[in-house]
Amino acid sequence: MAKITLDNLAHSYLPKPRSEDDFALKELNHDWADGEAYALLGASGCGKSTLLNIISGLLIPSQGRVLFDGVDVTTAPTADRNIAQVFQFPVVYDTMTVRENLAFPLKNRGMDTAEITRRVQKVASMIDMEDRLDRKARGLTADAKQKISLGRGMVREDVNALLFDEPLTVIDPHMKWELRTQLKKLHNDFGHTMIYVTHDQTEALTFADKVVVMYDGRVVQIGTPQELFERPAHTFVGYFIGSPGMNLFDAQIDGRTARVGDTSVDLGQSYTAQGKTQIGVRPEFIRLQSGGEGIPARIRRVEDVGRHKIVRLDVEGRPVSAIAGEGDTIPADIDHISFAPEGVNVYADDWRVEGRA
Repeated sequence: MAKITLDNLAHSYLPKPRSEDDFALKELNHDWADGEAYALLGASGCGKSTLLNIISGLLIPSQGRVLFDGVDVTTAPTADRNIAQVFQFPVVYDTMTVRENLAFPLKNRGMDTAEITRRVQKVASMIDMEDRLDRKARGLTADAKQKISLGRGMVREDVNALLFDEPLTVIDPHMKWELRTQLKKLHNDFGHTMIYVTHDQTEALTFADKVVVMYDGRVVQIGTPQELFERPAHTFVGYFIGSPGMNLFDAQIDGRTARVGDTSVDLGQSYTAQGKTQIGVRPEFIRLQSGGEGIPARIRRVEDVGRHKIVRLDVEGRPVSAIAGEGDTIPADIDHISFAPEGVNVYADDWRVEGRA
């Protein structure tokens, strides 16, 4: 296992980048703790795979350094970094059996035969392929081959880091939960440093100790699932995490008051915010009301999703989502919304502003 340090790291695919916009990966300075499980989460094209490939040695960064436990490995080849990497699409040896594929990394390191047998059997159980160990990989389905790729990454217990680049893309949906659970168990059992790239928030939030949210080549927040949900550091985090995502309202901020349209909202704390100012409120903290004070709103539809109801509203021409309890009755005369104060976040130019008492 290794602590991974990203020191002044940035990358451009252009030979002579002239501005920040020319960088696919904008400057990063982060320490990722030894033995923690991280998920790199963001939309396609945000820089997730670029960062992972720099850490693995498949790509040399335009600037900065990568260190494993303080040792500079920026230009070291992948083989010298002692990592295991699983890619989005399966990479297997078709002429080998499942058993031989799983054993291959261990045989290359001259491991004792009995230990190879033990580890292969354990991993085969984890990926539910014990009954196919002696079958050739050729002819297996894509999801079966990807399970072999996952198993080959998990079979080594001495790696500095395990890197996964959207490894469950080709896996049948009913198997995804099981494999995520097994990866989490592997992490708990052996304490590998794990980095898991995904655009799926469910995968990220159920797998990782810390989620690294990327947007437009930047890391905009690193935090636990609870931190990302309750205090999104950037409006993109609020939008991307949660279903539905956070509602954003253009607002004028004056101390502890936000002005949304013609309505004043008490923020509970005082804020100093300049630039493009907004307040963000998750659907769980929207309060529906009939008459009285609040922001004028009109119900467009109600979606019953089993666990709760999603109320879609029109607020001054903009869509807003609220969440109500499964057993709640939604009156037809709802015409205003208000916010639970503990659920309001203030943003200036998309970045969260801390309040003060």
